[in-house]
Amino acid sequence: MDSVKAQIEELLYNNAADFEIAKVLKKDIKTYFDTLEETFANSGGKDFLVKHTKKIDTLLKMVYRVAHREMFGNYAPMKNSLPLALVALGSYGREQLCVYSDIDLMLVYKDIPGYNIKEMIEKILYLLWDTGLKLGHRVHTVEELYDVSKTDITIKTALIESRFIEGSHFIWTETQNALGKIRHDDPKTFIQKKLEELEQKHQKFPLTMEPNLKEGVGGFRDANLVFWIGKVLYNADSIKNLPADIVDEKEYRSFRIALEFLFRVRSALHLTTHKKEDKLRLDLIPGIARLLGYEDSQQGHMKFARKVTESLKIIRLYSCIWLDKLTRDYITVDPKKNFVYPEAKDFNGLLKQLCTRADRPFYAHPTFLQKLITVDRSDRPGKTLYQTIAAIFHQPYSYSILSTLSYAKLLKYVISPIRKVVDLPQFDGYHQYAVDIHSLRCVYHLEHIDEPFLQELFDALNDDEKAMLKLVTFLHDAGKGRKRDHHAVGASLFKVFAGKLQIDKTLIKQGETLILYHTLMSNIAQREDLYNEKVIFSFASHFKTKKLLDMIYILTYADMHGVSKDTYNSFNARLLRTLYKQSLEVLDRTVMLDEASKRIRKEQALKRHPLFNGLTRIQQKKILQIPSNLLFLRYQPERILAISKRAFDTKTYEYEISNKEYLTIEIIRAGSFNLGYLLNKLANLEVVNMDICKLFNDLKYFKIDFAQKISPEELGFLEAYIHDSFTNKQEAIPYKPVIKKGEIDIDCDHSKTYAIMHLKSRNQKGLLAYVIGLFDNIGIDIATAKIHTLKNSVRDMFLIEKNGNFCHNTDKIIDKLTGEN
Repeated sequence: MDSVKAQIEELLYNNAADFEIAKVLKKDIKTYFDTLEETFANSGGKDFLVKHTKKIDTLLKMVYRVAHREMFGNYAPMKNSLPLALVALGSYGREQLCVYSDIDLMLVYKDIPGYNIKEMIEKILYLLWDTGLKLGHRVHTVEELYDVSKTDITIKTALIESRFIEGSHFIWTETQNALGKIRHDDPKTFIQKKLEELEQKHQKFPLTMEPNLKEGVGGFRDANLVFWIGKVLYNADSIKNLPADIVDEKEYRSFRIALEFLFRVRSALHLTTHKKEDKLRLDLIPGIARLLGYEDSQQGHMKFARKVTESLKIIRLYSCIWLDKLTRDYITVDPKKNFVYPEAKDFNGLLKQLCTRADRPFYAHPTFLQKLITVDRSDRPGKTLYQTIAAIFHQPYSYSILSTLSYAKLLKYVISPIRKVVDLPQFDGYHQYAVDIHSLRCVYHLEHIDEPFLQELFDALNDDEKAMLKLVTFLHDAGKGRKRDHHAVGASLFKVFAGKLQIDKTLIKQGETLILYHTLMSNIAQREDLYNEKVIFSFASHFKTKKLLDMIYILTYADMHGVSKDTYNSFNARLLRTLYKQSLEVLDRTVMLDEASKRIRKEQALKRHPLFNGLTRIQQKKILQIPSNLLFLRYQPERILAISKRAFDTKTYEYEISNKEYLTIEIIRAGSFNLGYLLNKLANLEVVNMDICKLFNDLKYFKIDFAQKISPEELGFLEAYIHDSFTNKQEAIPYKPVIKKGEIDIDCDHSKTYAIMHLKSRNQKGLLAYVIGLFDNIGIDIATAKIHTLKNSVRDMFLIEKNGNFCHNTDKIIDKLTGEN
């Protein structure tokens, strides 16, 4: 800076043009801004802002000096003799100027003839504009300051945090006198308007994962308002200097640490974006976290974001308490807010008091919040306190209680399973709030359901079921932030905590299921075919009673509402309703639901298998979408993967023959296959088991087990028969087995997609060849077949697609099978 002063002195001596002087200052400013990151790395939060403020002070003083010299030359009067002062306003006045914030400058003067002050003011402003500084300025005479302050609450706010920079101390003294008059003018109106303004800002900028550090909840405006009102009422130069009965030293220490951190965050935000920016966007977090020394990793970014949310909550809490103490003599309490004031003397009593008031929504008064955070309590809840905690979830408006505990930063203590997710960010591109705030919002929407049908479902629950569902809603994401799947962790945390609350074991089991599958309904509703039977049975198999289905529907509604304002909309509401109705229709199909449950467990085992994880995403998806349940019910993951791998390589057909202890034929085909022909050729062999499974890409898998093996010489004939069966060769079936009508059971209402036929008959030569041949001739598509022979009797099951010829021709089929036609 000394070299810059020397250059300017030389330019002044040589009567250089103003733009030449401005160019030197502009170059100095650029050099300064280019080195700000280095300065930032070696400075604290407020310390960095003070340094920056002082640098701007120095520049303004230099500009004043230049204008002073140019106006008066060698006959320049003393600064105090000139009726002009440069005054800092706003964050600049508080010495909290952030690097790319506007520089709020006020030039105060007295219009005395002969001094040409207005001309000097113009010269100062032109020089400043030429340097490229972002300037916000006001020019006033001392006499008009009071009147100007009454025109706008924002102007009055800026004026009461004025700070002298340069010029006449006489003018500054007169300015301070005017400011004192402004400060004492109608403080009640000022306080009321500023509190209303703050509430509006909080509604506009809630505490999300992309908080507005200046205007949002817990932001700098919260702290500023404490200072502004403290300045008006006590002429305090800082929050720390407010009376001790307003600002407790211990509270201030926590507040100051949080504020210091947020100062650094905002400075880093400006340095990262190279502009004035108050919104901490998710995409900016890596760069800001790096500037603040956090590890450049997902964990480092989460740790940083978590501390931001924690700090904002601390500012919110103490600002709320202090503002109440400062303003209680100036404001009228709004009866609509239904404030709760502290009456009990101990922590459990205070919690009970909240429960008694939760018959309608309420707000905890700041005096209640302070009582909560200062009253003695045990290191962890005991039996008596757990009884009170259990009562929280039986109240009509539990949200008001939980919100109070969150405001007082006591959720971790009261609801221990939530401990690890308080302030935890969710970088999933879906959620807008930290986990605990999201969970609170979900409880709110559970208690404020705006769909009549869902409200009816909720009202149909008994009191214990409602309490369990509220606890589930609050804890559904409590398992996040761990290496294990958060659904499973959350279910375990719920089980333990619900046990401490003495919740019925049956309800605990239901709650575990709800948390374990709490994202399933929204995922399926928005990603799957809701008219696909497999999808519906797979979903409904998790919620096998109407009560449980109702609960997951209500939970999904609350969960989606808690994500953001527009996540739950009319479109996905219709999808969820469709999934609910479709699932409701299949709840009485217990056998199919059990099969779906077993399949799901097999799919989960597959997903953990290393061979499965080595496949492409498309291949994995095709395996999981195989329509045949039989493949999943009968075979182990390794076998399913082996069959699928062969299927991926199959162009037309392929087969394997095993002829060790008994003969087994496996065939995977893409085109038409005359199974009846093959079985007829092998009619002298007894079929003990046959599986037919639909795969993917129009492929089918056939596995036929025979009671005996064949000679090596016969293997060649067998291979020829297999090849011939793909030529669509039709041959008359030489033998008609005896099948009675009572041995055939056909159910075309088995499901929306499939009909089922059971055949329980005496085992006879050529029986299976005859049945399959008949189906081939009629053009019936077998989706799945399970053929089993035991002790001279057969128990065959055929699952048949209803979009073919089967259900329209059941009488004809029975007649043909029994030989009556």
